[in-house]
Amino acid sequence: MNGMNDRTGLILGEDGLERLRDAHVVLAGAGAVGGYALEGLVRAGVGHIRVVDADVFSESNLNRQILATVDTIGRPKSEVACERARSINPDVDIEGLPLLVSEETIPEILDGCEVLVDAIDTVRHKTALIRAAVEMGIHVYSSMGAALHTDPLAVRIDTLKRTSVCPVASAVRKALRDMDTSDVTCVYSVEPPVTVPTERDGHGKSVLGSLPTIPAVFGMTLANCAVMRIAIDSRTISFAPKS
Repeated sequence: MNGMNDRTGLILGEDGLERLRDAHVVLAGAGAVGGYALEGLVRAGVGHIRVVDADVFSESNLNRQILATVDTIGRPKSEVACERARSINPDVDIEGLPLLVSEETIPEILDGCEVLVDAIDTVRHKTALIRAAVEMGIHVYSSMGAALHTDPLAVRIDTLKRTSVCPVASAVRKALRDMDTSDVTCVYSVEPPVTVPTERDGHGKSVLGSLPTIPAVFGMTLANCAVMRIAIDSRTISFAPKS
């Protein structure tokens, strides 16, 4: 073991560290949830990461996105994500793709992927990427709606079909009801979304209220799920809260 991996190795063992170093993970979305997921993946020692995000940072991202600083405003999220990863682990093999998810780009996005960590906030793009990943036999860890929540103890992990309460999860379930999603693991909240007045940005897109804390819980939980699956093949481990 060396330096940054010593303490992780005490939990996962040298075999687990080796599997993490060899793993190829695609992270779709480098915003509020995705930025924290990246942090967890890199610090755990995942060796090969592809970050996909076509957006740039704006001032409104500063309240909740770990990659957003006054110095990164206006810069591509995929580019900043790669810089952040290399500043933590210079040996990481990381690639940034400033792409929107579409039928044309999905083959490039998922090429060589073993695990997909999905932190996309647009349901149409999310479901298209998950559908393609499932068809390719890729393990999927997907964030549902992190906005409009305040209670970190309401965050849950389960298969897509077993999610409840979350409107995003409901929409994704409906879109993918024609396929086997048993290997699609979701991070979601059972807290009903906070009711606030709807606002729109300059492009007509809904602006949802979000704390800095809840997306961080979602992102690190996604990373933990992916890391455990890679390191010890934890398909039989239940993360559901015990009654």
